[in-house]
Amino acid sequence: MFEAILLTVITASTPLVIAALGELVTQRSGVLNLGVEGMMIMGAVAAFAAAKMTGSPYIGLLGGIAGGALFSLLFGFLTLTLVANQVATGLALTILGLGLSGQLGEPFAGQPGLPLPEIVIPGLSQIPFFGRVLFSQDLTFYLSVALVIGVNWFLFRSRTGLKMRAIGDNHASAHALGISVIRTRYLAVMFGGACAGLAGAQLSLVYTPQWVENMSAGRGWIALALVVFASWRPWRVLAGGYLFGAVTIGQLHAQAFGIAVPSQLLSALPYAATIVVLIIISHNRRTTLINTPASLGKPFVPDR
Repeated sequence: MFEAILLTVITASTPLVIAALGELVTQRSGVLNLGVEGMMIMGAVAAFAAAKMTGSPYIGLLGGIAGGALFSLLFGFLTLTLVANQVATGLALTILGLGLSGQLGEPFAGQPGLPLPEIVIPGLSQIPFFGRVLFSQDLTFYLSVALVIGVNWFLFRSRTGLKMRAIGDNHASAHALGISVIRTRYLAVMFGGACAGLAGAQLSLVYTPQWVENMSAGRGWIALALVVFASWRPWRVLAGGYLFGAVTIGQLHAQAFGIAVPSQLLSALPYAATIVVLIIISHNRRTTLINTPASLGKPFVPDR
């Protein structure tokens, strides 16, 4: 019983971790993209459509990544090239993504999906309890763990990651040192979009192997909160993602057990937990100021 619950927690947490890691890299470059929800739902419909048309869930996975990355280019063009307001553009991107995905996904509504198969690691999957939980999962779970390790190394161990953090902290100084601010931010935005698209693909190919309109169900906003919760640190994103995933699955099991609490209140639990965590974090202003990229959300216009 406990093993089954843990498996569902992992499945529910994986898209949150992936989407939050992409947004973390984007924000580390100094760009605030509030369109995670829109990119995620576009990734979900692109992944489902690609899988159905090709008969391969792995091509569907690539379709979801491409869908999120291409949709993020719209945000990049508006905010980095045309210097539009990042907050307003991100919100518009979410609204556009929710509407456009519903239109594109209408022909696929009600059709059975092509779920990603589990990848069983020989030997390790036979370990009692942990083998089934950790070493017999779908590809997106392994990718989420690899992304945490890779993003952590990139940001804090590589020269390119150091340049990106420098841009996020002071884009004017970075530009004066010869670092290409706009190009780096475009790449960061596309990476964030690709991760959001991958998270959306996990929803339509693993979590619920079918297309349902608005199936992201606010997960993009939770991913945004996770970045702040993690203080822009990849390993904390992993811990926070599983915390919120556990809350989500916990409310579902509470309803199944017939706990005498209104179902609407239980459904609101993950979002209530998000608000509570943000309130707690806001009290520690020193840690927040130290870790927040100083140029986050500020437009940059290079000297001509």
